[in-house]
Amino acid sequence: MTPAQKLAGLVVLILALMASAAGITWQVQEWRMGKMLAEQAGQHQGEMAAVSAAASKQVSAEQGKRLTLEQKLSASDQQHSRELSDAQRAQVYLRDRLATADVRLSVLLDATDSASGCNVPAAPGAVGVVHAARRAHLNPAHAQRIIAITDAGDQGLIALRACQAYVRAVAPSILSTPAAAADSP
Repeated sequence: MTPAQKLAGLVVLILALMASAAGITWQVQEWRMGKMLAEQAGQHQGEMAAVSAAASKQVSAEQGKRLTLEQKLSASDQQHSRELSDAQRAQVYLRDRLATADVRLSVLLDATDSASGCNVPAAPGAVGVVHAARRAHLNPAHAQRIIAITDAGDQGLIALRACQAYVRAVAPSILSTPAAAADSP
């Protein structure tokens, strides 16, 4: 073996040792990175579990709020339905009494008004128990129409109260949502 061959062998041996050392270095580096990645994956999994638990808790709270609101709305709806049926029952009863002449609808007359063309004496008459101003009885058909108008007005007022109660019940939950808060100035 010549010194050049020895030198070439030595260079090859050094290169082989360097390659082997580089491989071992890469292996050690891979172990370290694997350990770091495993730690990061564990941390990430823990963070995801915490986020998931918080989201689940928030959904549960929102469902509770929704259930409470639905119960309030249901109770309000039942109350307004009861009011409406009571008002309708009272109107039917009044219409029946007007139809059978148990009750007569009357209006107060202004005896001092000369434009009315009604010659009603200003002093109450001797006949009757009423000691108030003079009254004129309305035709039963007109009385029925007036009762129908008041019935429609009563139903409208009951419906308005129902709508207002609904808005009062729903408005706080609408205003507390993040989207509504972002839209507010």
